[in-house]
Formats: sequence, C-alpha cells, structure tokens
Amino acid sequence: MNKIVADIKELKVFLEEEVKPLEAHLLNGNYDALIPAMANFRRVARESSFWNFPMPREFGGQEMSLEDFAPVSELLGTSPLGHFACNVQAPDIGNMELLLHFATDDQKERFLKPLAAGEIRSCFGMTEPEHAGSNPIIMSTSAKKTDGGWILNGHKWFTTGADGAAFCIVMAVTNPDEVPHKRAGMFIVPTDSDGFTLLRNISIMGDAGMGYFTHGEILLTDCFVPDSNLIGNPGDGFKLAQNRLGPGRIHHCMRWIGIAERVMEMLCMQAISRQITPSKTLADLDITRAKIAENRARIDACRALVHQVTAKISGGSTERAGISTIKFLAADMLMKVVDDAIQIHGGLGVTDDTLLSFWYRHERGSRIYDGPDEVHKLVVAKEELKKYTAS
Repeated sequence: MNKIVADIKELKVFLEEEVKPLEAHLLNGNYDALIPAMANFRRVARESSFWNFPMPREFGGQEMSLEDFAPVSELLGTSPLGHFACNVQAPDIGNMELLLHFATDDQKERFLKPLAAGEIRSCFGMTEPEHAGSNPIIMSTSAKKTDGGWILNGHKWFTTGADGAAFCIVMAVTNPDEVPHKRAGMFIVPTDSDGFTLLRNISIMGDAGMGYFTHGEILLTDCFVPDSNLIGNPGDGFKLAQNRLGPGRIHHCMRWIGIAERVMEMLCMQAISRQITPSKTLADLDITRAKIAENRARIDACRALVHQVTAKISGGSTERAGISTIKFLAADMLMKVVDDAIQIHGGLGVTDDTLLSFWYRHERGSRIYDGPDEVHKLVVAKEELKKYTAS
C-alpha cells in the first residue's frame, strides 16, 4: 500500500478518536481543559509519526513534498485542532521551513530544534496597524545597528499565537535608504526580551481566544537583538518573507479545502435530518440540492487546481500567479460553503453549538491575510495580460 494512503487512513482514525472529541472544549472556550488534552494528543501524534510531515526526518518529519502533503493537510483541516495536533500549524510550520533553509547552525540548534520537537511555539511579526497589510514594504518598525546587535522599535499586530510563544520572527527596516524590497531584515526575537511586550490578544468578532488560538498586538521598545539572531543579511527580509509566504499560502488552501469538506458533511447531515413538514426534509427542496451541487463543484474544482499548482511547484516551478489564483479562489470557496451551511442550519448555524460560527469568525480573514483577494487578483490579471501584450 502506498505510504501516503496508509498515513491518511491511520491519520483519519487518530483525528476521529483523539482530536475531534475535544472540539467541544474549543467551542465552549474551556481552554483550561483543552490545553492539557492537546498536549496529550500531540504526544500520541509524535509517537505515531504524525508529526512535522514536510520536515526532514532529522526534525521528526517525513520529508513530504507539497504535492504529497496536500491530502494530509486537507484531512487535518477537517478539525480546527488537526494541524496543531501534528505540529504543522501556522505560523510554526512556516517558521520551521524558513529556519530550515536560511538559519545558521546555531539558530537551528537554539530555535528550530525545540520548535520542531513541539517543546515551544513561535510567532511571526510583520503586519503593522498603522499601515495597509496589502503593501508590506511600507513598514515603520526599525532596527538600528549598535555594538553586538540591533535595537528594534515598532508596533505589530495579528501576530498569531504570540500568547505563549517562545520567540517571534520580526520584520524591521534595517536599510532605510535602500530600494523598497531591500530595506528590511528579519530577526529572531525571544518573547522574554526586554522591550518585547504583548499588549493584548485581539478580539476577532467577539473571540480573543487563549494561547495558540490568539492574534496578538506587539510593541517593541528599544528591544536589543544580538547579531546572532539576524536571519541572513540586513536587507534580506522581503526575499525571506516571499520564500516563507509562498508555501504558507498553499498550506492555507489545503486546510481550507479540509474545512470545506467537514462543513459540507455538516450541511448534508442537517439537510437530510431537518424536518420541514411531516413528510419532507430540507434535502427534498430543490434550493437545498442546488446549494449542495454548487458547493461540491466548488470544492472539487478548488482541490484540482491546488493539486495542479502543488505538483508544478514540486517539479521546480515558481508558480507565482498559480499561488495567487488558488489563494483567492480557495478563500472565496470556503466562505461560500460556510455561509451556505449556516443558512441551511438556520438559527443553529449562528450559535456556538457547532463549528460553523467558529470557522466563520476565524476564517473570514482568509480573504485578507497573506495578501487580500484584490492584490492576488491583480497578480493573476497582470500575468494573463502579458500573453496579449505586443513584445
């Protein structure tokens, strides 16, 4: 049997038996019970080799390509706890891949190894409240050179999982007089550093979360970072960010397809069980069947395109326009499926008795973060128009 297929079947059992039963704690905000339970199923995942799938074996992974990881990530996406269970959650998996390819040996020893082992968490500080995230080269956070290191000052937000993270990878302007894409550097900043302050966990549509399930607002005030914590060279920040964000966007798309499949299951189960007359259910209505058909087509078409792009990347293609295409397509698909499922569930759909409201709150941002829809559509349109422009 193909190893990937075997992993999928065993992983599905793990999710059903170990992970999904704990979702009620998340819905109820019962983090005191959820956090130790998550530590237990993460231990089970690691012992079962359901761990760090894309990472090298020396870091506990299976060295999966993006193409091979796609169906695994989709399955993990069927639970909001799935990726975290296997240590492939954002932003940690993106930070691990970044450190794997660009960190020094010393940085790997101090930061990558414990992160890959699941002993610590990390976060990523790029977006700033004073500037549009759609144009990240406009950045105010500064890094000024001093003896033995750098002094960072700035303001970041939507720093996912900052609450409880051991370190933050921070983008800051190191070369203010350079061309825009060579102005910033990337630093590993321990969160217990003097001058690093978590101001708050931002409330997302009424839910501030706890620990990993948060988006933090960060203040850097004369925060000293040693030279040994600079990733690459000053001015490499945006180049490093693109290497991180490309695979990260694909990981999001895989996860969104998994969410959509779980939501589709909920939609169909509600449709066939909800009586509207003594002899009919919602599933007997043509309008319900139309929603089911349309959403099945959306999910399958999105999956096919994501797999097409990941296959090309695994073959060595850069696929910039392809990544942008699947980013806005998958985000839009997800919100349509979730919205239709809420509608089919009626009043129940807007309560916290199901995962629908959780996903609506936390995934509405899918059309904004890692580049808003509008920016990705411009990238795709620009590439398409090149085909018709006279040379």
